[in-house]
Amino acid sequence: MAEFKTVPADAPAAQKLLNWVDNRFPASKLYKEHLSEYYAPKNFNFWYFFGSLALLVLVIQIVTGIFLVMHYKPDAALAFASVEYIMRDVPWGWLVRYMHSTGASAFFVVVYLHMFRGLIYGSYRQPRELVWIFGCAIFLCLMAEAFMGYLLPWGQMSYWGAQVIINLFSAIPFIGPDLSILIRGDYVVGDATLNRFFSFHVIAVPLVLLGLVVAHIIALHEVGSNNPDGVEIKANKDANGKPLDGIPFHPYYSVHDILGVSGFLLIFTAIVFFAPEFGGYFLEFNNFIPADPLKTPAHIAPVWYFTPFYSMLRATTDPMINVLCAIVGVSVVLSLLKGGFSAKGKLLLIVGALVGVALLKVFEAKFWGVVVMGGAVVILFFLPWLDRSPVKSIRYRPDWHKYLYGIFVIFFFILGYLGIQPPSPTGELVSQIGTLVYFGFFLLMPWWTRLGTFKPVPDRVVFHAH
Repeated sequence: MAEFKTVPADAPAAQKLLNWVDNRFPASKLYKEHLSEYYAPKNFNFWYFFGSLALLVLVIQIVTGIFLVMHYKPDAALAFASVEYIMRDVPWGWLVRYMHSTGASAFFVVVYLHMFRGLIYGSYRQPRELVWIFGCAIFLCLMAEAFMGYLLPWGQMSYWGAQVIINLFSAIPFIGPDLSILIRGDYVVGDATLNRFFSFHVIAVPLVLLGLVVAHIIALHEVGSNNPDGVEIKANKDANGKPLDGIPFHPYYSVHDILGVSGFLLIFTAIVFFAPEFGGYFLEFNNFIPADPLKTPAHIAPVWYFTPFYSMLRATTDPMINVLCAIVGVSVVLSLLKGGFSAKGKLLLIVGALVGVALLKVFEAKFWGVVVMGGAVVILFFLPWLDRSPVKSIRYRPDWHKYLYGIFVIFFFILGYLGIQPPSPTGELVSQIGTLVYFGFFLLMPWWTRLGTFKPVPDRVVFHAH
């Protein structure tokens, strides 16, 4: 048993209370390890606001969600009316509901920017692979949480969006139809679907999400934060073992983050009070109509944060499959011409390509669309091993790398926009190009990240006081 610490008899009551707690729970130890004695690089910039903002939005979503659950009825006959009751009759219910719906979109805005910062500064590289993997798992969890929560208002777009997305699982060979019934809990989206989605949205997924957030922060604080230069600050320490280029997270960055929080809350509250639907992007107009299984909306599309992946799903048609087969064939020919393979290696390469082409042609395009949509998220988990660049940060990579990142972002926005629009031949073609650009960016990383002339990385972080 650990020895209890003592304080002088004349110590203040607050110090005595803290000592009593510390002897039973490591409150001061946790405060020191994760705040006052956690040294972060002194050159954090604007991009480093989004981690703390993600935590803030998570708190907003949990608190507003608790209040919404107090009045919401997870019943197909009552769900829509209960949301209207919250909006019209519950004191400040409209504010809580709009904070929650705006918070859902704000969460994805913040998380997308947080992930992009990790992408450009190489925050997924050694030794932060596990930090990145936990982050990607959080992103996947958020997508599940948002999808299930989207069904709960039981409006037209909620109902038909769930119908379309769940039906996609039926395209999975052998187990698809049974899996769709399992997810729905019935042969059509109905009361059983609403109840299970409510259970997962309110209890199961948030528990997993909170666990992953804690794991993400613990893993980050174990290896230390990355910085815009990609320099490890632990490599240069003073006589006391403190990083020369680091400063305590508290009070410096806890105060620094107040700036980001203030700016975020200004924008967040402006949207909540003046444009909660945000032109139909945050709350679709069709979702203000009660769900009607007998009346299909003219155009069904998911919420904006899913639309890039929905575009990839719609882009996977039979002609696209033929293009993928051709890409596999050309890749094999180029690999063989390049050489470096033994006879056995060449044989395995050819057989693998033939099997891949056969699978692409055997299963229908709808199934491969689901694979592409899921693969667009899953591929992010492998980023630490796809990037072979000798430097972490984009600051010290060749300038043309920045243009490549720019093209990637532009096509991601284009895919997002096309996912909201009704299908069209031109939109389908652009979506197919965007899908190839998205996957090409990641799958060709082992090749293109090593090309070009890299700038020398400094031994210490580059910092200019504001």
